[in-house]
This record gives sequence, structure tokens and C-alpha cells, in this order.
Amino acid sequence: MNFTAEQFTSTNQANFQALETFASQAFAGVEKLVELNMQASKALLTESFSHAQAVLAAKDAQELLALHTNLLKPLADKSAAYAQHVQSIVSESSAELTKMVEAKTAEAQTSFNGAVETLARNAPAGTETAVAAFKNALTAGQDAVETAQSSAKKVAATAQSNFAAANSQVVDAVVKATKAA
Repeated sequence: MNFTAEQFTSTNQANFQALETFASQAFAGVEKLVELNMQASKALLTESFSHAQAVLAAKDAQELLALHTNLLKPLADKSAAYAQHVQSIVSESSAELTKMVEAKTAEAQTSFNGAVETLARNAPAGTETAVAAFKNALTAGQDAVETAQSSAKKVAATAQSNFAAANSQVVDAVVKATKAA
């Protein structure tokens, strides 16, 4: 099998386009996180100045205590909403990136398998045993990659589940703390 310059060029262009798409998708996820953080920062700044003005206008200690208590109460809901937004962005981005990587991996595997089959068909007589051994090794390697991908998906799902559980526990703790205050 001859690998022509056109095939080499087209393969490189396809790989470059895949890399560009992958980078753009990753950047879009980061951009969403930055936007969320900017919105949260602006809201926090506005609320902080409003609270500071109200504190300065307080007439007595009881009013001051009420202002601080009212500041803490919505904190749990805001923290939970923020964490859910972050989790949503990360989940969405990682799912899309995973799909892209899996599709590109499957494409590369199909292309490689085609090249191996062509090589096997054109192998010189008497090399059948070596070709069979190579194919077996290739199959074992592909099975190992598939097992690793499956394990990585399970780890990611477990991590996401643990993140959601931890987020829930934090929100519960903040709710309890604000009720006690």
C-alpha cells in the first residue's frame, strides 16, 4: 500500500480540523465559566454595596442584626444555583468533548484497521503466522483501549455524582447555619 502525498495532506488537514474543533469546544466551555463568574461577581458587588449602605443607615443594633441575618439567608440558594450552573457547564462541555474524541478515535481505528487489512492482503507468502499474530495483538490493544474508555466514563460519572452529593451537603449545611443565625 502506498501512502500518497494527497492522502498524507488530507489526513493532516482532517486532524488539524478535528484539533481546531476540539480546541474551540474546550474554549467555549471556559468562556461559559468565565461569563458565569463575571455575572456572579457583578451580582455580589451590587449586593455588597447595597448591604453596606443599609448597614450604614441602620438606626440600632437590632436593625443591624436583622440586616446581617437577611444577608445570609439567600446565600444557600445562591450557592446551590452557582454550583449547579458550574456542574451543568462542566458536564455539557465534557460530554461534547468526549463525543468528539470517541468519534475521532473510532474513525482512526477504522482507518488503521483498513490499512492493516490491506497490509495483510498484500503480505508476502509465508508470513500468515506473523500477520495473524499482529492482528491478535492489535485486537488485544483495541480491547484494552475500549476497556480504559469504559472505565474512564465510569470514573467521570462517579466523580460527577460525588460532586452533586457534596454540593447538596454544602447547601444543606449552609441552610442549617443560616437558620441557626
